[in-house]
Amino acid sequence: MSFLTDDFLLHNDVARELYHEHARHEPILDYHNHLPPDQVAGNKQFRNLFEIWLAGDHYKWRAMRANGVPERFITGDASDWEKFLAFALTVPRTVRNPLYHWTHLELERFFGIRELLNEQTARRIWDEANEKLATPAMSAQGILKSSKVVALCTTDDPAGPLPHHEALAANPDAPVRMFPTFRPDGAMIPDDPEKFRAWIARLEAVSGENCSGWDGFQRALARRHEAFHSVGCRVSDHGMETVLAEACTESEAAGIYERALQGQAAGPEETRKFGSFLMLVFGRLDAERGWAKQLHLGALRNVNTRMAAVIGKDAGFDTIGSYQHAAPLARYLNALDSEDKLPKTILYNLNPADNYVFACMIGNFQGDGIPGKIQFGSGWWFLDQKEGMEWQLNALSSLGLLSRFIGMLTDSRSFLSFTRHEYFRRILCNMLGRDVANGELPRDMDLLGGLVRDVCFRNAQTYFQLPGV
Repeated sequence: MSFLTDDFLLHNDVARELYHEHARHEPILDYHNHLPPDQVAGNKQFRNLFEIWLAGDHYKWRAMRANGVPERFITGDASDWEKFLAFALTVPRTVRNPLYHWTHLELERFFGIRELLNEQTARRIWDEANEKLATPAMSAQGILKSSKVVALCTTDDPAGPLPHHEALAANPDAPVRMFPTFRPDGAMIPDDPEKFRAWIARLEAVSGENCSGWDGFQRALARRHEAFHSVGCRVSDHGMETVLAEACTESEAAGIYERALQGQAAGPEETRKFGSFLMLVFGRLDAERGWAKQLHLGALRNVNTRMAAVIGKDAGFDTIGSYQHAAPLARYLNALDSEDKLPKTILYNLNPADNYVFACMIGNFQGDGIPGKIQFGSGWWFLDQKEGMEWQLNALSSLGLLSRFIGMLTDSRSFLSFTRHEYFRRILCNMLGRDVANGELPRDMDLLGGLVRDVCFRNAQTYFQLPGV
């Protein structure tokens, strides 16, 4: 029997009313994820539970490794069933890890399966879920529709074309809108000339610009920014250890670019300078088109070099970093603000020790008639679990305006991850309900219900201004 009652995580009557009457039925605008656009546009039908649930999910992989599962049954050559069984054996060991909640939420919400996953139930759950995955309701678009996802923003390389976004936009019967996100990581690696030149070649091909010189490179980036905008993109994204905010003249940036094209690798200082110059360029482009900029900061990546060399990146060998964020963040935001070119910006923090740094920093650059112009983003990656969400919500509430928060996202590669919005909404409602019970907030359901609806959907809808959403 499932422990996931209708009142899961809701510990008093106010929390229950806020969730069931206000949060539960709000649609989802998932403004940051890593879903494959081809699978959305092509309405992929998944062959089994492994393919939709385990393939590529480094959260599950980390838990399986911690449980002593050999790599063959995680990313190796074992069969899909064997890998699923290895996960089923791991699930009972994940008690108090968010995977225990997520696993059973996803089984119940998408498959109607209320049994706990373990060695004894694995075969029944595998067979029942696979049978349901063969139905049209469990296609990629069917899952999005049943999850009440009205729009999603994928993560996309400006050096690549956007055929899947264009195809879905041209389909009047599509149940969901899909928009690209402009993520130009490949533009900022002059320290790796081979990869850099390969990326530039792709940029040339898709933009039609000759990038053999600095001016052509900048024109190509601007053209791709315009092309993304034309298919509805209203948000960019950057993933880095800490924001790049070094002083760099245009002539310095041009010299670094030209030397990298000639095969001369930039050193660490030059790489930071080059990236810093481009971050200002991208910020200005975003501001001119009214986009929002996402800064995902604080990850220390590929720390297990042996395993990363065998399996590759995004395989579960990244961790929380410890960086000094305040000064570079202030320099970067101030540089753009001084030019009146600071776009709407969302700051995501990976280290909870820095929550108050981020929550305080956003207050320095608000304004321009835009409610919540600078956002402290939702608990990200290792922090998108109950405690991490509560920490982020508490810091934001204490130093900013929770009522203007744009809410949750999945940041996921899985079509079954939309239960994370439900998880977040229950946690939010329970926090407010607890404050009412403690006499710290009035029992004003118009006030609190409106806040809940805003944070669940309406704030994001207003903030991003996605076409037709």
